[in-house]
Amino acid sequence: MFVSTSSKHVREVTNCSKHGGASLNILSGFVAGNFSAFWMGLIIMVLMFASYHFSQNPALMALMPPQFTFAAPIFAFGLVAFGFLGMGPVTIAVDSYGPVTDNAQSVYELSQIEGIPNVKQQIKQDFGFDADFENAKYQLEKGDGAGNTFKATAKPVLIGTAVVGATTMVFGIIMLLENRFGEVITKLSVVQPEIILGLIMGGSVIYWFTGASCQAVVTGAYRAVVYIKENMKLDSKTASDKDSKEVVRICTEYAQKGMWNIFIVIFCFALALPFFNPYFFIGYLIGIAFFGLFQAIFMANAGGAWDNAKKIVEVDLRQKGTDLHAATVVGDTVGDPFKDTSSVAMNPVIKFTTLFGLLAVEIAVEMSLKHKESLKLDPSAMNWSPWVGGFFFLIALFFVHRSFYGMRIPEDDAAGTDTKLVIPHDHRHEH
Repeated sequence: MFVSTSSKHVREVTNCSKHGGASLNILSGFVAGNFSAFWMGLIIMVLMFASYHFSQNPALMALMPPQFTFAAPIFAFGLVAFGFLGMGPVTIAVDSYGPVTDNAQSVYELSQIEGIPNVKQQIKQDFGFDADFENAKYQLEKGDGAGNTFKATAKPVLIGTAVVGATTMVFGIIMLLENRFGEVITKLSVVQPEIILGLIMGGSVIYWFTGASCQAVVTGAYRAVVYIKENMKLDSKTASDKDSKEVVRICTEYAQKGMWNIFIVIFCFALALPFFNPYFFIGYLIGIAFFGLFQAIFMANAGGAWDNAKKIVEVDLRQKGTDLHAATVVGDTVGDPFKDTSSVAMNPVIKFTTLFGLLAVEIAVEMSLKHKESLKLDPSAMNWSPWVGGFFFLIALFFVHRSFYGMRIPEDDAAGTDTKLVIPHDHRHEH
């Protein structure tokens, strides 16, 4: 609905590009992404509401322990997540189709088969058919557009499993606290400051993650472009293996740097926050799940809309090499880190935080209980929980700082380098 090449939203992105260039292309993609987040959120809400309605059946409520009857809807939400997971084979199939078609097109382009002398005659002699390179390129680009649509249908299912499943895992933490301390429900009200602060913290981490993952892409792409401009001739038909490997090395280096920064921050936050307050951590988990849901859907579908707007220009309009195509290429360049970096990575971030957080809360609770027991013997016994939480929290903040300012392009480097982007030949309009 929002990413298909026949979608009105994607057609609008293409039309905006005709008259407004790259700027309106990007803005219209943002509109498509935001609308998609609204509708997908509404669909997930309806599914969860339906499960809540069935969970109120007296026969089903009787299956719950008396002290946990309030949790019947949470178990029902878990069944919604299980339903999402039941689509696993279909999700994997459609999500795998996109990279296959995308790489098939890349293999064709990198082969430069059209430049081989007498290649058509050779193909006719060896394989017995007439090679039609123009139609081959058309079909490959058309398949890539279908692949983008397939990938866009899989991503909401994947993020849905993380979010709906996270609500069930949060209940595991609630049961742990109820068994150890009792009267947990009254402390989970939204009027409790710990819950509100946790929600805000979770949302802020999602937006940090979005920026940090895109920052790694920006810096790696910048370094690769600078190396290409200084060492490779873009008007040449071939490039040396040494130069190609160096470009891959640069991209891999910054991808790994970004990955380590992000992993350490997510790990340290999940370990630190339960030591401050377990109810604050529950709010944090809910904030990460719900902010992450809408951010992931928005970024995935906006990126898909930009990509398929370019495919419309290449496949339907056949206007490759025009100003219109250049505008849609700019949108696709913005959309790639949206749909292929930040959005898809929120799924494991949410799942890891929830699963590891369950273990971290149990450790924090055990330390708190041991401290209470030690106070009976020694009133001056040290409570190490805040210190442990503070230690890991400071580590997380250090790597948050490093993920931006340690990865940022230095101003002196940017000012001292000729940063004029050389646009490949097939993206320019020849007057």
